[in-house]
Amino acid sequence: MEQDAVDLVGLARIAMRERGLEPEFPPEVLAQVARLDGPVADASLADLRHLAWCSIDNDDSRDLDQLSVAEGTSRGTRVRVAIADVDAFVPHGTPVDQHAGINTTSVYTPMHVFPMLPERLSTDLTSLNPDADRIAVVLAFDVDAEGTVSGGTVERALVRNQARLSYDDVAAWLEARAPAPRPITSREGMADQVRLQDEAAAWLRVRRYRDGALDFQSTEARAVVADGHVVGLKKEEKNRARALIEDFMIAVNGVSARFLEERGVPSIRRVVRTPKRWDRLQVIAQDAGERLPDEPEPAALSAFLARRRAADPDGYGVLSLAVLKLLGRGEYVLTRPGDANAGHFGLAVHEYVHSTAPNRRYPDLVTQRLLKAAVIDAALPYTDEALDVLARHCTRQEDAADKVERQMRKAATALVLSSRVGEEFDGIVTGASSTATWVRTFDPPAEGRIVRGTAGLDVGERVRVQLTGTDVARGFLDFVPVARQATG
Repeated sequence: MEQDAVDLVGLARIAMRERGLEPEFPPEVLAQVARLDGPVADASLADLRHLAWCSIDNDDSRDLDQLSVAEGTSRGTRVRVAIADVDAFVPHGTPVDQHAGINTTSVYTPMHVFPMLPERLSTDLTSLNPDADRIAVVLAFDVDAEGTVSGGTVERALVRNQARLSYDDVAAWLEARAPAPRPITSREGMADQVRLQDEAAAWLRVRRYRDGALDFQSTEARAVVADGHVVGLKKEEKNRARALIEDFMIAVNGVSARFLEERGVPSIRRVVRTPKRWDRLQVIAQDAGERLPDEPEPAALSAFLARRRAADPDGYGVLSLAVLKLLGRGEYVLTRPGDANAGHFGLAVHEYVHSTAPNRRYPDLVTQRLLKAAVIDAALPYTDEALDVLARHCTRQEDAADKVERQMRKAATALVLSSRVGEEFDGIVTGASSTATWVRTFDPPAEGRIVRGTAGLDVGERVRVQLTGTDVARGFLDFVPVARQATG
């Protein structure tokens, strides 16, 4: 199919509207943003601009939500994470806030990002850009060599990003595969700073896995775009720098949840419940010669995954994907102080909110407002009833956005694979129900529907499939099984 005949951005807009998302900003939102000025400091803000803050993100990210900095202490390391103070520019109930509350998230498609906030905010005024003074909500915690987190604090402050870094460059340097990137070498002490952060993150990571957190190997691929055309697919690889930021964000989200709980403030928690298909996970473990307990236990599943990764590193991505699909989706729920909480099964934590990406996720902006109110003991901006409604709405809209992103990834993949109809691929079953069965191929990573011959197929089973058709406009890839393969 000729790419010039395919308008992937237009298809994305249609897909968003079909799922209750708004791809364009209305005039009143743009008018509010046009009136905004730069950050205004006041006496209540701590001045932390002198610290060696840095950002580590994708090399093409323009909405920088967080910075980090670390310093050694007598008992370990003090970590500070600065989160962009979006609320300072987007007051509750204003047109920008109301529109953000409709979509509740930025939508990332291969050819275009549909931001939750207008770009003058998300890539400028509320983005923690390098060498610019910015207002932030700074969360701090202490971590020791055992990975124990203590001393969570929250304050508003002025910060300044001293080095904008990318995941791939930092990972290559930390793993001694490449020299230090220029933003590190051009700032005195930045190399030691990043190494200190890497060490603290490693302590957190070891503790998380010891407590039962699940270690997944990503199999997602993103479209490679050049000169306005999709030219291929690239697998997103997890690396040491991504892990560093992930570990810090998980720790900060726990600090945020506990801070609110200790001050008697309700919150919107991020929950991943106990897997409904634990029985299928038991079968997968049995096929690998192992056993999982009858009742779901994160620690037991984590230990199983660790053993399989060591025994079969090449096949771990396949197992990881099957387990991830069987865990189920996350959701947002209102949690009042003292409420029992389902927690996050995959992370093996009970106190967890989303708080680190207020430029692109509305629950994080809600949490930020609650944190700021709790810091100064002010009246809360939301009632319990309002938070409950928001939690349900954010879950629905996140699901809608995920479906749009998945459809558009498939559309881009269908475009790339349209010339390969008739070829065979190895893959794994990622979904199986009475209405549809889905497969993810390994190379290239692509997900589509098995249109016939699905009897007896279940999640986690390896199959060889033939691509029988593509539909770019609908994001469809159609497969039929050629052979079933042994698992384990």
